[in-house]
This record gives sequence, C-alpha cells and structure tokens, in this order.
Amino acid sequence: MVRSSEPNRYASDAIKDLIRARGLEPGDLMPTEAELVVELGVSRSSIRDAVRTLTALDILEVRHGTGTFVGQLSLKPLVEGMVFRGVLLPGDGLQSLRAIIEVRTALDQALAPQIVERLADTNAPELQADVDAIVDSAARNESFAEHDRSFHLHLAERLGNQLYGQLVAAFWDIHRSLAPQLGVPSARAQQETADAHVALLQAGLSGDLRRYQQAVREHYEPLLTILDTVANRAPTKENQ
Repeated sequence: MVRSSEPNRYASDAIKDLIRARGLEPGDLMPTEAELVVELGVSRSSIRDAVRTLTALDILEVRHGTGTFVGQLSLKPLVEGMVFRGVLLPGDGLQSLRAIIEVRTALDQALAPQIVERLADTNAPELQADVDAIVDSAARNESFAEHDRSFHLHLAERLGNQLYGQLVAAFWDIHRSLAPQLGVPSARAQQETADAHVALLQAGLSGDLRRYQQAVREHYEPLLTILDTVANRAPTKENQ
C-alpha cells in the first residue's frame, strides 16, 4: 500500500482497506483504536481524525461505551449536503430538484422493463394501498408526499436492487426538504400526479411496458411545470 503524503488521508484509506480485506459489513465491530494504531502503523491522532471523517460519511459509527462499528454506508451525507446547499442557496436548491427529477426519470425509464416484469400478473397489495391513499389525499387536496415516497420504495423492493432503493430514499429526502421552495401545489397538479400513480400501477400489473413508461413521464410532468413556474418568477441577478 502506498502511503499518502497526508497522514489523516492515509489513515482513512487504510481503515477502508481493512474493512474490505476483512469482509466487514454494516454493524460489525471494528478493531479498537490501539489495535488500529499497531496494525496500520499510524499515530493515535491520525486514527481519531480518520474515524471522525469516516463517521461523517456513515462509513463508521461510534457508539460511546461500546466501540466503533462499520456504519450503514448510506447516502445520508449526500442528502444532508444537497439539502444544506439548497437552503443556503435557494437557486441551487431548485437546480438540484430539477437534476434529481431528471435522474429519477432516467432511472425509472431504464428499470421499467424489470419493474413491469416483476409486477405483471401479480398482486401488489402494498402498492395498491399506497395508490389508494394518494388518490384519497388528492381528492381532498391534501399532501400525499409520504404515500408517494412509500409507493416508490415499495417498487424498489420489488426489484430487490438495494442501491436503487437507497437512491430513491435519498432523492425523496432531498425533495421533501427543498419542496417548500416550490410553494403549495395546485389541486390540478395533485390530481395529475395521483392519476399518474394509478396509471403506473395498472400498467405494471397488466404488463404494459409502453403505458408504464408513458406514466413515468406523466408522473414527473406536474413537478417540472411547477419548477418552471417558480424559476420564471425568481428574480435574475440583472434585475436585483
């Protein structure tokens, strides 16, 4: 292993190498600080700095009085960084939301054949419950963000793709945090989004890939329209 010119960076990389080499998984106990000092050949201060850095990245988790464990390796740091950026720089928040929608659309379209294959000719009571809740909330012009999130997480579970599930959850957490910048969606936008969820489920259960892909586009169109409206209202630097 080649040592980095920065001891703390070297210690972080060495700890990650150790996790891989030992085949450790989230929740597994890590060696003690003293053991890491001996095994990696670095100072205690470098180990402590590395542990703090890796904890912030959810690669490690420190449980005081218990020890240090392999973290959940989630996308939480990404979510927190993008949310803070959106709060600090509202214009960037809108750009982040648009970027997320574009990525989600691409992912949903790319995985549509697999999703439809998994759903075709099956029962999906968890998805039906989500859609029923969405439709009911839209009829009352109430927010259905949590049911919407649940619907897409349940779709991800059907795929059995852990990374896709983490991305869906991360994108939703960012969306939920930045959504107040968009204002309250209209009753029409709510209904169009609800109808798109109905179409997604019906197309999936019937094995209609083309209709499913169309429903994906319909699902994101109301949100894109809202983003365009808000962006057009926002003052430009020249007009400030």
